[in-house]
Amino acid sequence: MKIQHLEGLIAAPFTPMDADGALNPDVIPQYYRFLKQNKVTGAFICGSTGEGVSMTTAEKKLVAAAWAACTKEDPAFKVMLLVGGTSLADCVELARHAYSLGLYAVSFTAPSYFKPASVEMLAECCKVVAGAVPGMPFYYYHIPVLTGGNYAMTDLLQAVDGQIPNFAGIKYTHEDFMDFLSCMRYQNGRYDMLWGRDENMLSALAIGAKGAVGSTFNYAAPLYHALIHAFENNDLAAAQALQQQSIDMIRLLGKYGGIATGKAYMKLVGINCGEFRLPVKNMSATDFELFRKDVHALAFDEYKSVQPPSEKAGEL
Repeated sequence: MKIQHLEGLIAAPFTPMDADGALNPDVIPQYYRFLKQNKVTGAFICGSTGEGVSMTTAEKKLVAAAWAACTKEDPAFKVMLLVGGTSLADCVELARHAYSLGLYAVSFTAPSYFKPASVEMLAECCKVVAGAVPGMPFYYYHIPVLTGGNYAMTDLLQAVDGQIPNFAGIKYTHEDFMDFLSCMRYQNGRYDMLWGRDENMLSALAIGAKGAVGSTFNYAAPLYHALIHAFENNDLAAAQALQQQSIDMIRLLGKYGGIATGKAYMKLVGINCGEFRLPVKNMSATDFELFRKDVHALAFDEYKSVQPPSEKAGEL
C-alpha cells in the first residue's frame, strides 16, 4: 500500500449527545459542513475527544455511519475511526465496519487494562487489527498519558516495518520530540506522523510536522491556520504569539474541569454537542457563564471557527 502523508488540520470531533446522554447523530452533517467551512481536512472520530471509550460498539458503528453518509461525496475529507481498545475482537469488528462504510482509515491504541508487556506484543496487537482490513490505512494512536503505553514509537516502527503492509503511521499525542523526529525520519520518512498536541504545534512544525489531529481545531481552526501561515513565512514572532493564544485558550480547559470544557467551546460556536458521559465531569450552568466571560476576555471571536453563511447557529 502506498502511504499518503496527510497535511493540514484534522479535527478530533466531539460526539453529539442529546439532553439524556443518548447519541444525537442528526448533528453530524452540520458538524461536517462546519469543519469544511473552516478548512479542516478530516475527522478523527470516536477518539478521546469523541468519547469512544464511553461508547458501545453499536454506538460507534452508528457514529461512523453518520460521518460516512455525509462525507461520501468528499474523498478529500479523510475520516478515521478509532476502533479501540481493550477487546481486540471488538476492534476487528469495528475496523471491518469502517471498511464497509468506505471510511479512509482506522486507528488503534494500546490496550489499557491488560497492557502489552513489550513493544513487540503491541506490534502483534496492531497486526491483528490491521490485518482485518488490509485494504485501508491503519494508524497507531500514541497517547501514553491515558493508556499507560509508554513505548518508544521508534521501537514500534521497527517492530511493524515490513510486517504490516497497511501500517500508515502514528497519531502522536505525547511530548517526546526526540522520538517524534526519529519517527518522521525513519526509513527516509516512510510513515505518516500526525502531531496530536495542539498547545505544542509550533514546536512540531519546527521539526517538520505537516499534519495534525486536535480537539481545539473544532472551534479555533483559524488560529492554527494563521499559526501555520506565520511559520511558513518565517514570521516567528507572530507564530509564537499565536501559539500563546492557543495555550491561553487551552488553559481554560484545566480551569473548568478538563476535556468536557471542549463541548462548552462548541456551544459558543453554534454546535451543540450536549455533555460528556460519566465519569467525566461537566461544568454547571453557573460555571458556563463564568467560562463565557473568560473566553470573551481572550478575544475568542477574533479566531474562532465560524458557521457557513447558510447555516443557522445552534442553541447555546
